[in-house]
Amino acid sequence: MPSNESIENIKALLDQENEKDPNIRINYTIHESVEFLDVLIENVEGKLKTSIFRNPAAEPYILPYTSDHPRHIHSNTIYTALLRGIRIYSDVHTFDHERLNIEIGLLLNGYPPKFIQRHFKEFF
Repeated sequence: MPSNESIENIKALLDQENEKDPNIRINYTIHESVEFLDVLIENVEGKLKTSIFRNPAAEPYILPYTSDHPRHIHSNTIYTALLRGIRIYSDVHTFDHERLNIEIGLLLNGYPPKFIQRHFKEFF
């Protein structure tokens, strides 16, 4: 659970909850970041910051432009990647970095630059 509470307060709360029922035990570890699904939540100088978490073992993959899918599927790929970034990133600077990563990934998967630019422009 992400929190801005002090570590001592969190430990006291969890220990208090552990005493309520002997059959239920809460095991905890405390870090400054947590990964949940595809979101990384970090505590940076007392402020919670969110970004996209990418599992290092997973391959980065975007639907190739040369696949036999209808063009609207390729358009939706761009739209959903940008929308996901806007929903997850907590600040504009890191989202802008993600936007560049999306663009590079699309180019590497054969998307024409004009196609990318048109859909980015439509999105924004």
